[in-house]
Amino acid sequence: MSEAWQQYRSAPARGTRLIPFTELAAGETRTLTLQSENGSFPLLLVRLDDTVLAYVNACPHQYLPLDQRGSRLLSQDGEQLRCTNHDATFSVRTGEGIGGLGLGCALDPVPVSVDDEDWLVIAERSEP
Repeated sequence: MSEAWQQYRSAPARGTRLIPFTELAAGETRTLTLQSENGSFPLLLVRLDDTVLAYVNACPHQYLPLDQRGSRLLSQDGEQLRCTNHDATFSVRTGEGIGGLGLGCALDPVPVSVDDEDWLVIAERSEP
């Protein structure tokens, strides 16, 4: 997994708690703005069954939030994320651009895990 998310000035520390795992239903997306002394960090969470994936909520086409023009980001089949600004599409599972202005780009993945108290947290390390 790419560690590009750590290059953001406002990147959260590893271990930062996000939300309780049970608050994110399967097939749901959630955008969060994490605040720290370094500023605001835009995060997008996607839950597929028991797996949660996270990306920086910034379309690489123009670095606007994917949900800037609406909250419906996930395709009906749950396999694509769509930027509401220019319809760039990305694979939910990899973040790779697969359509429109997303081609040749990719979302920056952020490692997440579930801690001992069932909270989603920024993972201590990326999975290989």
